[in-house]
Amino acid sequence: MFPKKRKDWALLGAVMLIGAAAFGAWTDSSGGPNIVTGAIAAPALSQPANYTAPPLSGTTATPLPKAGSTVDIVRDPTDLPPPVGDRGPRRINVTLYTEEVTGTLADATTYRYWTFNGKVPGPFIRMRVGDIVTVYLTNDPASAMIHNVDMHAVLGPGGGAPATVAAPGETKSFTFKVSTPGLFVYHCATMPVGEHIANGMFGMILVEPAGGLPRVDREFYVMQNEIYTDKPFGTQGLLGESYAKLMAETPEYYVFNGAVSALTDHRPLRSKVGETVRIFFGDAGPNKTSSFHVIGEIFDKAYQYGSLESPPLRGVQTMSVPPGDAAIVEFQTRVPGTYLLVDHAIVRVERGLVGDLIVDGPRNDELFKAD
Repeated sequence: MFPKKRKDWALLGAVMLIGAAAFGAWTDSSGGPNIVTGAIAAPALSQPANYTAPPLSGTTATPLPKAGSTVDIVRDPTDLPPPVGDRGPRRINVTLYTEEVTGTLADATTYRYWTFNGKVPGPFIRMRVGDIVTVYLTNDPASAMIHNVDMHAVLGPGGGAPATVAAPGETKSFTFKVSTPGLFVYHCATMPVGEHIANGMFGMILVEPAGGLPRVDREFYVMQNEIYTDKPFGTQGLLGESYAKLMAETPEYYVFNGAVSALTDHRPLRSKVGETVRIFFGDAGPNKTSSFHVIGEIFDKAYQYGSLESPPLRGVQTMSVPPGDAAIVEFQTRVPGTYLLVDHAIVRVERGLVGDLIVDGPRNDELFKAD
């Protein structure tokens, strides 16, 4: 039975940490790899052919904000590593830094976010099938909470969560072999899991197939989540979280990339007439399903559930994306103008959930003409 009170969750988290430490001591004494302390022995994994090549970074190098200051937590939707291309399997290093910061939620409104690498969502991680990946997670010494990471692309206990339970100031790690192509979510899985996700601890991993994905002109990284504040939507000042609203599934805010107006006033998506666009979209939840829609566009290709092993759907208007899942959509921008990214549970626009795709270029009166 799950605990009913937050103090019970905190106690359970402490027990998990003690258990993880005990497991680390056991692995030391047994001669196995100490995945808890981060001291990794040679992994029992088949090595890629060119594994001696220098490790690649699986993420972009976005600077970390200073803990304790009010920061811009919005992840730029263009902040992605370059495509994998037609390379062979390699070793990949992924470095995650869990940091609790005060960020701008809306005009004159701030919120205490929990983040991976200081932004919401966390860094976009990119790899290919056959890579050997080592994930390092460091919990900032100034954190008040224990954190870890569960990666949906990992085949192993908890997606790596038990191996990365880190108290403030600790670093933990694990190594895995990439097995399945697709777009996957990752998130903090420390109890209570929903609280850590709602406060900003999530991101996505793209696993490209051998040979990579087909080329497009523009790629964007967009994630949706709910925020459960202790004061009503639109209240100014520093807002706290409401655990009661989280458990009742009644959020005050719905946002793209962490904040109100993140993808409108601050970092809109941009394209030109005739370009091909690919959006990597994820729904972090923690509770609500998204009906992702771009008003005025039709998806030429849509990869449901982020699957790259199934053929794409074609001619799709809206993608249903449940919490903890993802989708890839592709289309060509043929007519200039501003296109709105929304969840077609459309009233959520009034609580912050809207983005802009601005398309520049010549008119296309054959397709659209405003009289």
